[in-house]
Amino acid sequence: MIALTRTNGHPIVVNADLIETVESADDGTTVVLLTSGNALTVSEQPDAVREAVVAFRRRIAGLG
Repeated sequence: MIALTRTNGHPIVVNADLIETVESADDGTTVVLLTSGNALTVSEQPDAVREAVVAFRRRIAGLG
């Protein structure tokens, strides 16, 4: 699970295994598309989402 922030400032926790794509929107937000078809609009930049997923995977693999 990774912690992200909705555009209204509310924190959410997302199952990183369900993330299908992450893309920048024209308004400066980031859209995270899940395998369920749900889309989440978050404040973090795409690189920050990617880094959160990488850090999560390293933690569960015992690499850091």
